[in-house]
Amino acid sequence: MDGYYAFMLVATAMVLVMTVPALALFYGGMTRSKSVLNMMMMSFVAFGMASIVMVLWGWSEGWGGDGAGNGNGKLLANPFSMWGLDGVSSANYIFVVFQLTFAAITVALISGAIADRVKLVAWVVFIPIWLTACYFPIAHNVWGGGWLAGQLAKGSTFAQDYAGGTVVHINAGVAGLVLVLVIGKRVGFGKEPMRPHNLTLTMIGAGLLWFGWYGFNVGSIVFTPESLDDPDRFSKQFFSETGVTFLNTTIATAAAMLAWLLVERLLHGKATSLGAASGIVAGLVAITPACGAVALTGAIVVGAVAGGLCALAVGLKYRLGYDDSLDVVGVHLVGGLVGTLLIGFVSSADAPGGIDGLLYGGGLASLGDQFLAALFTIVWTGVLTAVIAYAIKLTIGWRVTDEAEVEGIDGDQHGESAYDIAAGTGVLA
Repeated sequence: MDGYYAFMLVATAMVLVMTVPALALFYGGMTRSKSVLNMMMMSFVAFGMASIVMVLWGWSEGWGGDGAGNGNGKLLANPFSMWGLDGVSSANYIFVVFQLTFAAITVALISGAIADRVKLVAWVVFIPIWLTACYFPIAHNVWGGGWLAGQLAKGSTFAQDYAGGTVVHINAGVAGLVLVLVIGKRVGFGKEPMRPHNLTLTMIGAGLLWFGWYGFNVGSIVFTPESLDDPDRFSKQFFSETGVTFLNTTIATAAAMLAWLLVERLLHGKATSLGAASGIVAGLVAITPACGAVALTGAIVVGAVAGGLCALAVGLKYRLGYDDSLDVVGVHLVGGLVGTLLIGFVSSADAPGGIDGLLYGGGLASLGDQFLAALFTIVWTGVLTAVIAYAIKLTIGWRVTDEAEVEGIDGDQHGESAYDIAAGTGVLA
């Protein structure tokens, strides 16, 4: 068990790296040069706010017990029952911090949809409200022993979400779409080019995300009570499950990157570095719920389908007219749905956390459970995010002025410039 706790410490640190600096770099490089600091700040602030919320009431609301999965079987948990981690043993603090990093990256992902145009104060207000209303209730229902998990476990199958297809990616993608529709487009969207200013940062960020994702997926192993009571069974489950999730994460990500590049090549004649970086993330997103539920062939299918579909989905914003700045909807919502639903087809009982899906003779029950879990997340988060978004819009307001947006949100919100080399300090006069 000592080795397992050491493993969880490393996995938790790896997931922390996914938000700061990996996501900050990935998103920062995709924005225009006048917005890069603001974009990176949104990730850093998200981590800070999520950390405080988690230890005060987030754990209580999401899990409501001294350990993962000790929920109450109800739709909601009392956020005050374990306020400030009261009643949580110090031995379980590692699980609190591990889940803290998940909450942080989920809300940070949303920021990419609304890049270049949002006041920092509005973002700061949004984070704790959204985590409380949307993230922790979904986490409670899927992972924390809540109502949804109990309902879907009554049949012969159950909804499978190994590391966050619903809780993290569909959740963030739906929230991003709602915010985009409420806040509106950037000045000049569809009329002037808004190209990434530094794809080197984006590629570095994608590589760090891939690295950190091993902590995200492999660290999400949940041990059976029998394993926890039997050291030999514990070791067997640990080694078999971590190996499968590690390999599946790798292979699905590689397949998604190659599929995205193939689609780009066929449609536009070029395979781009942005496509490679985006394909990596799409594959990681899609395999997140499925990494412990599919065999090797299933992982390749999940990655390839996600890479191809997400490459097509990111172009929908131009056809449909919504300004999803950094493709949160096209990658995280679509990728999360692909991974979640494909479990119903390619999940295998040969995988340590899987049951047979439709293609392995398992029938439609598993696919139905996956669909219901995804639908529950979409409806819950979609409705409540809309309420939060309109409340902020009608009170403190979301947007900087058009003039500030055109001149650069970095200067307006932070008084800094990322590339003010001549001044030597980076501080605007």
